Amino acid sequence: MQLLDSSERYGAVSRLLHWAVAVLILWQFLGMGLKLIFGRNDFVGFFVGTHQPVGFIIFVLVVIRALWALASRKRRPDHGTGLVAKAAAAGHGLLYALMIAIPTLALLRAWGGTRGFAPFGIEIFAPREVEIAWATSLAGLLHGELGWVLAVLIAGHIAMVGVHESLWRDGTLRKMAGRR
Repeated sequence: MQLLDSSERYGAVSRLLHWAVAVLILWQFLGMGLKLIFGRNDFVGFFVGTHQPVGFIIFVLVVIRALWALASRKRRPDHGTGLVAKAAAAGHGLLYALMIAIPTLALLRAWGGTRGFAPFGIEIFAPREVEIAWATSLAGLLHGELGWVLAVLIAGHIAMVGVHESLWRDGTLRKMAGRR
């Protein structure tokens, strides 16, 4: 098992971080989608009730993933050259930016709010007596909307994997799936 990235494929660490974040983000979208479709009820409440702690895990994993990507940047498969390569690099950069910004906004909202934030019983922010309106307003305005922008980008990311595999047949999926 190859732990580190190479120019031919991503290593086990990169793949684990990629797929763990992918599954957790899918869970988040599932919960929010169910909430939009069915409103709040006991079934949907289970999914929505996990949103904050799962979002916190995503944030931690994405920070680790970004640091790992920076540390591994000279060993990783490159995007190639030309316009398509530049678009791929920009798309990945935007995905990373949103995966950092969205939970950061949620943390800002929690910091400025009156409920506090204690995922898994670990207090990150104590409850406040008075809300910090600018923090909660800014986060309330952008967190969900940027989440749906992320959903569109992820759909584009998946679609491009399909293009790579079916049209260009360049083995891009194999690099992240770990198959030889």
